[in-house]
Amino acid sequence: DVSGLSCRYDAGKDGFIDLMELKLMMEKLGAPQTHLGLKNMIKEVDEDLDSKLSFREFLLIFRKAAAGELQEDSGLHALARLSEIDVSTEGVKGAKNFFEAKAQAINEASRFEEEIKAEQEEKKKQAEELKQRKAAFKELQSTFTQ
Repeated sequence: DVSGLSCRYDAGKDGFIDLMELKLMMEKLGAPQTHLGLKNMIKEVDEDLDSKLSFREFLLIFRKAAAGELQEDSGLHALARLSEIDVSTEGVKGAKNFFEAKAQAINEASRFEEEIKAEQEEKKKQAEELKQRKAAFKELQSTFTQ
């Protein structure tokens, strides 16, 4: 049951991989896709037409790859090839581990990016406060030197 899937590639923590999460996953795998490419990847295995991938739909990618049903130049083919998982030998548990590991990697990367952003914001704020203090000091100084 995917709803219970604590999938950390799944930044939204909803048991699904949506377009933005798939975008990050493909970038991490070294095969970035265009917005249209990502939409087409989802559309190809999106059985319930909710525009996101459930774990079941994620498994479908590997089934299609094993059956030779994916176009060589498609994003899904790249995902199946680059994910270093062979569902036929590793089985569903292996795929589930990969799905969760990828979710975890994306989540950690986005958390890292958020931390960097927060740090940059803090530095910007401190620089602004310093500028204001200097301006106030100059103003104060000018009143004494007149």
